[in-house]
Amino acid sequence: MLNSVATGRRLAFRIVLIQLLVAVTIALLFLVQGVSSALAAGMGGGAVVLGSLVLALRSFGRAPMSANAALLRMLVGMFLKWVVFLAVLYLALVQFALPPLPLLLAAVVTTLSFLFAARLKA
Repeated sequence: MLNSVATGRRLAFRIVLIQLLVAVTIALLFLVQGVSSALAAGMGGGAVVLGSLVLALRSFGRAPMSANAALLRMLVGMFLKWVVFLAVLYLALVQFALPPLPLLLAAVVTTLSFLFAARLKA
């Protein structure tokens, strides 16, 4: 089979790993502006990484199943991804009062790294 569950699982976790590397790199780059900017960038990128990890675990966590069950797991995973993402952004902006620009920039760049990561061949 050309498009197995194992292939999808490997791709999903490779994307999460690349997003993690991008998030850490951006946070280290913002360290020049100060610790709060670096922490904000880390939380912005981390929100994307954590959301992607939740989606990957939810979507590819079990053995093969029917198409309806797989679609439902993916939809629930996407919902949970957004809940995690928004919760981390809330914590960063409201609870910790971190600067919004590094946080949002890191979240956007980390999200866009998905496009690069999905094109890589294993």
